[in-house]
Amino acid sequence: MEKIIDEKTQGNTLTLEAREGNSKKLYIESYGCAMNFSDSEIVASILADQGFNTTSLLEEADLVLVNTCSIRDKAEQTVRKRLEKYNAVKRVNPKMKVGVLGCMAERLKEKFLEEEKIVDLVVGPDAYKDIPNLLKEVEEGRDAVNVILSKEETYGDISPVRLGGNGITAYVSITRGCDNMCTFCVVPFTRGRERSRDPQSILNEVNDLAEKGYKEITLLGQNVDSYLWYGGGLKKDFKNASEMQQATATDFAQLLAMVAAKHPKMRIRFSTSNPQDMGEDVLHIVAKHKNICNHIHLPVQSGSTRILKEMNRQHTREEYMKLVDRIKEIIPECSISQDMIIGFPSETEEDHEATKSLMEYVKYSFGYMYKYSERPGTMAARKLEDDVPEETKSRRLTEIVDLQQKHSAIRTRGFLGKTVTVLIEKESKKNKDEWSGRTEHNNVVVFPKKNYKPGDFVNVKITDCTTATLIGEAVELAL
Repeated sequence: MEKIIDEKTQGNTLTLEAREGNSKKLYIESYGCAMNFSDSEIVASILADQGFNTTSLLEEADLVLVNTCSIRDKAEQTVRKRLEKYNAVKRVNPKMKVGVLGCMAERLKEKFLEEEKIVDLVVGPDAYKDIPNLLKEVEEGRDAVNVILSKEETYGDISPVRLGGNGITAYVSITRGCDNMCTFCVVPFTRGRERSRDPQSILNEVNDLAEKGYKEITLLGQNVDSYLWYGGGLKKDFKNASEMQQATATDFAQLLAMVAAKHPKMRIRFSTSNPQDMGEDVLHIVAKHKNICNHIHLPVQSGSTRILKEMNRQHTREEYMKLVDRIKEIIPECSISQDMIIGFPSETEEDHEATKSLMEYVKYSFGYMYKYSERPGTMAARKLEDDVPEETKSRRLTEIVDLQQKHSAIRTRGFLGKTVTVLIEKESKKNKDEWSGRTEHNNVVVFPKKNYKPGDFVNVKITDCTTATLIGEAVELAL
């Protein structure tokens, strides 16, 4: 799996407006990728029907849930530290119940109940509808576990509540699971095989968001480009579908075009893309529709074809570069970002230099770069020795990060003197007199507030920049 949108393994406490008549309190934290945050909105919706309103105060919660990530060991250690905090609170409030959701729950299963005595229930990513039944098990004094992976579950029938959001941007999940089997990744084991959501349910959700005043959506999936709806079922079983099902199937390019055409005033993003599945038809759809953002997150993981093969990535260095060339030809103004794993087993200095030369070729706008972290159960953990010394990994990572900083600076400086359209999302963290928003290229822009407000599209002239942020002056509302 590719990590999605914001790879920081930071917790986010999610709250929503109280539903009248609900008397129980739910405290829910999410860690990891955007899919986890989206899943937490589904869980909160399910529990709202069970009498729970969310709270931002841990101490008053009747139920505490932590939605977890297993992509790296650091993410799991962060969750364990949070469980220690919950344990301290539970000693004061013994009626409080604690559950672990998501990928870490799926990976550890019953072991979680044995290792973390505080945990009352363990729920995998495909079992959230079973939480009400599991809570009954807990109330009757039994530990509760459901980590069964599904071939059908997409939660397309659940209307997610929008938790702790800004009322302006939202995620819309369109696929679940992953079939890629990259050797470094736990996602196929923690989220199951790939399946897509009914396009009509996706359109209904986007319609609802538009009616509520949202201005931007991100179509979300572990591997968003391989979206394929043929009436339900696993992506891998499409070859066995009937002629009629195959002839009337909806692929990602078609879905993207449908959403963009239906809501021309709404910004559309999508993530995460996989190089092997991104066809030129998607690129032409992005180029055709002005409301689809000119930004593609295109994880590469390594610039060495040899290492890509060891990772079981289904593309070579040369194929990736050819795809980048086509992106730049079809969408000339498109920004491209990356994911990179440094120090994968057997990575040599030659492989490392190949990654650096690929970065020089693409000059990514930004990226997410990490040292290789061996994950139990993956093919790499079973078959490959983690043989790159830690100090070598650290040195190589520093070189990669420094190179990305250099390229990010080049890309942001390219906007100096230009006027860009910014969707205002929130107040700037550093200056309460400034707004913060993003361009279609996913650049953060800050500028004086004047008479504008969150949700406005504003034309901003860029006067200065850092490596990560554009700084400017608002000119006028964008039409």
